[in-house]
Amino acid sequence: MVWVGQFLVKYPELTVFLAISIGYLIGTIKIAGFSLGPVTGSLFAGILIGQFAEVPISAMAKSFLFLLFLFGIGYSVGPQFLQALKRDGVKPVLLAIVVCVTGLLTAIVVVRILGLDPGFAAGLVSGALTESPAMGTATEAINALPLPDADRARYVAHIAVADAVCYVFGAVGVILFCSVVGPKLLGIDLAAEALALERELGIIRTASGVASAWRRFEVRAYRIADGAPIIGSSMMSAEATLPEHRLFIQRLRRGNSILEAAPEIVIKAGDVIAVSGARETLVQVLGTRANEVEDSELLDIPVSIADVLLTSSGLQGRSIESVAKEGWARSLYLRGITRGGQDIPLASGATVERGDILRVVGPETVVSRAAKQIGVIVAPTTTTDFFVLGLAIFLGGLLGVIVTFPIGDLRISLSASVGTLLAGLLVGHLRTRFPLFGRIPDEAVSLMTALGLAAFVAMTGLHAGPVFISAIAEAGIGLLFGGMVVTLAPLIVGLYFGRYVLRMNPILLLGGLAGAQTMTAGMAAVQDRSGSTVAVLGYTPAVPVGHILLTTWGTVIVGVVA
Repeated sequence: MVWVGQFLVKYPELTVFLAISIGYLIGTIKIAGFSLGPVTGSLFAGILIGQFAEVPISAMAKSFLFLLFLFGIGYSVGPQFLQALKRDGVKPVLLAIVVCVTGLLTAIVVVRILGLDPGFAAGLVSGALTESPAMGTATEAINALPLPDADRARYVAHIAVADAVCYVFGAVGVILFCSVVGPKLLGIDLAAEALALERELGIIRTASGVASAWRRFEVRAYRIADGAPIIGSSMMSAEATLPEHRLFIQRLRRGNSILEAAPEIVIKAGDVIAVSGARETLVQVLGTRANEVEDSELLDIPVSIADVLLTSSGLQGRSIESVAKEGWARSLYLRGITRGGQDIPLASGATVERGDILRVVGPETVVSRAAKQIGVIVAPTTTTDFFVLGLAIFLGGLLGVIVTFPIGDLRISLSASVGTLLAGLLVGHLRTRFPLFGRIPDEAVSLMTALGLAAFVAMTGLHAGPVFISAIAEAGIGLLFGGMVVTLAPLIVGLYFGRYVLRMNPILLLGGLAGAQTMTAGMAAVQDRSGSTVAVLGYTPAVPVGHILLTTWGTVIVGVVA
């Protein structure tokens, strides 16, 4: 063990990778359906390794990785953050603000009662409110305090200790409150409420996690029989006979010739038409009125599937049903919507927002034409715009250092980390207006956020490991119970504020509470118990606000306590 300890100390960079590996292993272990997750697992792994060796940690390496993480988070939520402040999702946004502010005020009261130092206070906030990035902003704030180096190092170590103590109940508390306690306090049946909301929005349930051989949209060929009511009608008039079903004629065979669709073409008896539409409609509506035939040549239509970033201000906030009536949407079908990395349930009454990714399918020319009206096709890219990435982090960090605000007799800077987060938000938002600006592949963003935070937290745990036991003894059991109060108070306040002041739908309210505390597992628990994915509609507007405010609280709590 002595040799192992010496090796870990001599090669700290390898030790960090070991901590990340063990952390991800710890994070996958589930007990009663609950797991710590890779980030908290990395923290505990770092603390565990720190019991055997005092591994030297580079402050610059920690900051570098943390800034990458913050920029990646901002870049991811940027397309939704500013739009969330404007659209009908303002209720979840207000809910998130109330929850986050209540969490901070509760933490300040608990810290005062327990007499915690800045490090324990910051760890209490990051752990109890389940926002590990607050550890980074708090670390930067502590390092800026006019204190001896030894005191600053001790306070930084205390952040990890308090986070480790408070995080477990913080995560479990949010999950149980959103899925069990909250519904009981509201006196609702989650499954019944979710079903009612789905019906209101026009959502049709599908089995989760199952790939179906059934295709939602198809093109089929039908022969026009003598006496058919559409004989003598133009293609446009024929399509208009069933406008609610969105059936479109793509091509027509007349004798040995194939004619592409045109409004002026008149349909005759014996023609074979290729009709696109929802499979259910084709079977139930046309199947009873027309004779379906096999015509592979006629049906050989180039079809395109594309992901389109919505940037058009004219479409923002409009319902899917309304957009479908646009002329350029003829023969275009919507297969899915992604908002802030989350899949949004499809429903005729659901709205589309700037920054949404719409997956559309239709004839190649139709998709190409429609994409110009919606925004821009998001083509896969393997190239990162490092010019924008580097400059944005530099300018954001510079702004964070320059901007200061008074707390008592101190002037606390916004911090380079918060400035970087805001820079990521700005670049992410600008993508919705200038889609080719600052492009970063999704895989690269995922690596920045996952590895950046896990490595930072692992290094924080390695730093705290040698003093973990003594720090626990110093903080006492009060830290654990104080963390419980900080976790539950904002959830309770948010629940009643959202229900009786904002009058939110209960399912959207519970999803919003999970989003306000950036706990995806909390939303997943609501979805699991309700048997519906609809809670994501409350989660997505709230989670960007939660990330911004809770991350900033790391700086604020240090300033208040100091």
